[in-house]
Amino acid sequence: MIKRLIGFGVIPIASLYLAFFADLAPGRPEIAYTLAIAVLMAGWWITEIIPLAITALLPVVLFPVFGVMDGKAVSSAYFNHVIFLFIGGFIMALAMQKWDLHRRIALKIMMVTGSSPKQVLLGFMLSTAFLSMWISNTATAMMMVPIVMSVTKKLADFLDTATLKRYSVGLLLAVAYSASVGGIATLVGTPPNLSFARILQIMFPTAPEISFGSWFLFALPVSLIMLGFIWLLLTSIYQPKGFDAMKANEAIRSEYKRLGKKTQEEKIILVLFTSLALLWLTRANLGFGSFTIPGWSNLLPFPDYLNDGTVAIAIAVLLFLIPSSESKGKRLMDWETASGLPWNIVLLFGGGFALAGAFKSSGLSLWIGELISETHGMPILVIIAIIAFSMTFLTELTSNTATTEMALPILAGLAVSMEINPLLLMLPATMSASMAFMLPVATPPNAIVFGSNQITVTQMAGTGLLLNLVGVVIVTLSTYFWGAWVFDIDVTLLPHWATFSTH
Repeated sequence: MIKRLIGFGVIPIASLYLAFFADLAPGRPEIAYTLAIAVLMAGWWITEIIPLAITALLPVVLFPVFGVMDGKAVSSAYFNHVIFLFIGGFIMALAMQKWDLHRRIALKIMMVTGSSPKQVLLGFMLSTAFLSMWISNTATAMMMVPIVMSVTKKLADFLDTATLKRYSVGLLLAVAYSASVGGIATLVGTPPNLSFARILQIMFPTAPEISFGSWFLFALPVSLIMLGFIWLLLTSIYQPKGFDAMKANEAIRSEYKRLGKKTQEEKIILVLFTSLALLWLTRANLGFGSFTIPGWSNLLPFPDYLNDGTVAIAIAVLLFLIPSSESKGKRLMDWETASGLPWNIVLLFGGGFALAGAFKSSGLSLWIGELISETHGMPILVIIAIIAFSMTFLTELTSNTATTEMALPILAGLAVSMEINPLLLMLPATMSASMAFMLPVATPPNAIVFGSNQITVTQMAGTGLLLNLVGVVIVTLSTYFWGAWVFDIDVTLLPHWATFSTH
């Protein structure tokens, strides 16, 4: 009742006041209009009184009506190369799920890592993190939880109830946290990463491209460091005594045997999946300081015409062309399976991209940036830490994608006002959006493992609070030092591409 009152009463009234009575920038009403629409969208995204995707469609109506953006420009924000990157990557993920390849990969990794308590935990973490780099965090967690349950059921033969329950909590938390942290490593791993790549391009069209390879080079070490800390923490808290490694190994192997022999379809999809990953990683030039590895796109007549979305759709189309040996006339992928695409996320992306475009064209980003640029006196490292801390704890309660799409245009304007590289503010905000570990509502993986009824909110919040704080430190330091090297950032200068041209 309170949520509906706020969503349908307080938020629209505040929005109307900003639009018609708050003369924020005399002579430039579009700034007030844009802020009013942004407040309405943010409020409805937070309260979720209507579906997030429907709120994301408000710019299609409101921006043209209020003269903020042309209707054609708004509509084009909803479909672009980043959307195709998401669609192509998700079709590959659905193909892996259709033929159970993701389960085989997960169990194989767990068989390799070993069967002591620490090794089993590590196996679950590595499997979950690897899969969540390529398929949705939600799907990864949903697949891994039944495997956890199956393994712990086998362990019940030799562990007492209290010890088993404690260890199963550790395993489930390992799955939830690894799904979030693994997704950080790739552009397609979690929606905020894709939002960042596109919003940077919208705000600064001449900025260097954030390619799949350059993001991977920056984010993978961050993901691995975070995974290492999670493993150390969980093993120190939840490691059981009297653990029979042979029984654990037997449980994992029996799960693998149930899959049967590797099918022809699995083999082909594995080849396509590996090809897709390699093509993504090596398409654009990769810079290592003064040393650059040229990308394969340079071999083509028009290398600048290609992007990661081109590659994703090319492989996705192949999935619909290659026949399946299972039955005549069938292909590796069909539209019935592909219709499982989360179109709500596609619309959410589009709404965020349209909002970013309006923030820039109306001048709102720069206006807000100048308003809060008194933080200019603070050291950059402290500002990065404040952004990382704020995003981490804000996304405990809100959609990380929606929050990222609201925050990035503001941070872009703040960076220009402070005359520092926008990446120094936008990178930590993006990374921290996937670092919420405390509450079941923070991320879908958290909600899924909580839904197993094996974990209490206190257990998740207690472990998650420490990880939230560690995440803030790791994101802050990695942005300032590692990010500066990977993306060639001079922390003392505003780069030449970081300028706004508003109408």
